[in-house]
Amino acid sequence: MKIKSMTATFGGLDRDTLEPGPGLTLIYAPNEGGKSTWAAFWRTMLYGIDTRDRDKKGYLADKNRYAPWTGAPMEGEITLEWQGQDITIRRGPRGSTPFGAFSAVYVGTQEPVPGLTASVCGELLTGVGQEVFTRSAFLGAGNLALTSVAELERRIAALVTSGEEDVSFSQAMERMKEWKNRRQVNKSVGEIPRLEGELIRAEESIGRLEEISSRISQLEERQNALEEERERLSRQAEAHKAIAQRKLAERCAQAEEDCRTAQERYTALQRELSRFGQLPDRERVKNAQGELQYLRVLEEEIKQGQEVLPQAEEKAVKTGAAAKDARFSEQTGDEAVAKAAEITAAIQADREKLDRRKRMTGPLTVIGLVLTGLVGGGGWLASRNIVFAAVLAFIICAGTVCNLVLSHLGIRAAERRIAALLAPFGVQTAQELSNLAQNYRERCQEAEEAERQRQALCAALSDRQTRRETAKADLLDFVHTFAPEVKDMFGCSAALSRALSLEHELAIAQERVEERRRRLDDLYAQGAKPAEGLGGDLPAPAMSPEEIARALTQTAIQLEGEKAQLNQAWGSRQAMGDPAALSARREQLADTLARRRLEFDGLTVAMDALTQANAQLQERFSPALNALAGQYLARLTGGKYSAVSLTRELEGFVREERGVLPRSALALSRGTVDQLYLAVRLAVCQLCLPEKPPILLDDALTAFDDVRLRQALELLQEMAEEQQILLFTCQEREKAVLANRPNVKTIAL
Repeated sequence: MKIKSMTATFGGLDRDTLEPGPGLTLIYAPNEGGKSTWAAFWRTMLYGIDTRDRDKKGYLADKNRYAPWTGAPMEGEITLEWQGQDITIRRGPRGSTPFGAFSAVYVGTQEPVPGLTASVCGELLTGVGQEVFTRSAFLGAGNLALTSVAELERRIAALVTSGEEDVSFSQAMERMKEWKNRRQVNKSVGEIPRLEGELIRAEESIGRLEEISSRISQLEERQNALEEERERLSRQAEAHKAIAQRKLAERCAQAEEDCRTAQERYTALQRELSRFGQLPDRERVKNAQGELQYLRVLEEEIKQGQEVLPQAEEKAVKTGAAAKDARFSEQTGDEAVAKAAEITAAIQADREKLDRRKRMTGPLTVIGLVLTGLVGGGGWLASRNIVFAAVLAFIICAGTVCNLVLSHLGIRAAERRIAALLAPFGVQTAQELSNLAQNYRERCQEAEEAERQRQALCAALSDRQTRRETAKADLLDFVHTFAPEVKDMFGCSAALSRALSLEHELAIAQERVEERRRRLDDLYAQGAKPAEGLGGDLPAPAMSPEEIARALTQTAIQLEGEKAQLNQAWGSRQAMGDPAALSARREQLADTLARRRLEFDGLTVAMDALTQANAQLQERFSPALNALAGQYLARLTGGKYSAVSLTRELEGFVREERGVLPRSALALSRGTVDQLYLAVRLAVCQLCLPEKPPILLDDALTAFDDVRLRQALELLQEMAEEQQILLFTCQEREKAVLANRPNVKTIAL
């Protein structure tokens, strides 16, 4: 497979196109030139974007990190040669899902490529999943070291036996560990502790069953005794009810007599009152007297309001005049405070810049002088030419002087800006301006409050005057219905008193009749009956009704408690089941527990055996990969290191040409470690990637010195004859080494 062209709207790329050559392509760009973006675009076009990934602290998900800067939808197209034919792969948005749309067609015919879908695109084209791809043919800057995953471990392990290996050691160990943990993780978690707990609970249930049966017998005896006591107390309560019924009948007879007497008195007063004119009902007269009293209250409130109003008007005029300030013309108090805060913030920002500039002036001057001496002395030592050294020292000194002048000018400019901001208000500091604005807001608030109080007082006074006139008119209209001769409020008062005195006795008599009727109705409601139908005197029980009621309540509470305990005991007994079922359950738990313990012991033995077998395999882990990686490392290091060995965790060890013991990658320099893992990754590409996809290196050679860089480029150029290689770099060294070499294409982004 070879890439012919890539077009991307991806991150900082906006419909940009990259056309690598068929062999080795050197792609040069400075930092932030888009190298890593092109690399991520290639990987994403193959395997798509994980839309479930979320941003975390210090990490951006790919869907957000590579969202186009222009705001356009994320989309791209790649044309490549695969299985002898040219195909075009496109990804674009589907709704709000980035890269959700996918198509793969043959160039020229636009016919879909059979079987090439979004989910299997990367694995079908490269022959491996994304985890293996990013650990082999996708080499990013600072990301050469290898970490083990199950798929890569299986592919490398298959090289040992030249066969297929469906399950890796780590997967088998994890599976057996999972089985073992299901049985017992520690003393409290797993099937074995659960079964042990259930067995203990079953044995405890059998022991509690007999205790519950004994308790049920005791509770039934206490319940029968309490029911007998409740029946005895109920008979005594009925006796008290009969005595109370007789007394109620006697009171009912007396109430009937009182009601007849009150009705006769009321009828006599009505006959006497009918000789006078038609009067309103008493409630209306009382309401009219209340209105008359309310008029007196209104008169007093109007008088007080008229006395207070001039003072409120005078205060409103004074506070309004005091609130005027030419420095804050046409501004409210809040606007003045906000403006002062804005100016204060600007002054504070200038002050901070001014302080930083002042603090840096001294150190920069010292640094300039020190650099002047160092550069002058260093120049003289390097060239032994005093004129050259003096020129260098003069340049540094001139730079220092320019910095001092610019710093001074900046300080002066900041001070002038601060003075210009404060000048319109006649203050010297931001604090004075804030105090001035705060005082202005307080005066404005005081003026507003005084005006509000004046308006409220005027409104209240007008309202009370209106209500006074309305109440007078309504009161005269009412009194004229039975006293048309009344002309003023004094006459109204006399007429109302006269009406109340005439009906006073009638109202009292009516109230007495109603009270007697209510009392009689209440006695009837209590069940009063004629006294002659209740028989003779009844003997009184020894206990009072209150004592009997308390005893009945206490007995009922105890009885309910005994019933609840009895029901609970029966429920517990039914929930526990019969002894035969519990015994069978105990035997079943014991058998299951014995089997789980045997399985646990067997898994422990199997894991130990697997660990020992893995330790033996570690000694011969992938000889083919180690041999090829050793050849590549020898090429990269000029023959200094000729052998490579890897553990199953892909930790690397190297041995020098004439060395005896291998050295861990942890003991090597950064450049040598990068060369080791570059050799391993290239070997993985050759041995484990059947489709030979393009190898992409993003700033992977930055830690190489010039000699090893040349050796690495020679190796890559040779490999590029069979497999396309894209080398991204931010340095000019690779370009110089590969200049005018065949089968090498150079692109500058």
